[in-house]
Amino acid sequence: MKFGMRKPSLKKRISARTSVKRQIVHRAGLKMPRGFGWVRNPKKYVYNKVYQRTSFDLFKVLKKLFK
Repeated sequence: MKFGMRKPSLKKRISARTSVKRQIVHRAGLKMPRGFGWVRNPKKYVYNKVYQRTSFDLFKVLKKLFK
């Protein structure tokens, strides 16, 4: 598990938005309502919950500094 600042990756950011799997799920109407990630994949949900609380995003820090 990572602690501290997340390293930004432009490649991962673009691939997350343009993935084929994402497009199929979205267009087929199989999207889960917000907050229901634990229903689809509980293990991933718990991992992401811990990861979000133990690390921080560089861009969010910069946004707060220049606000």
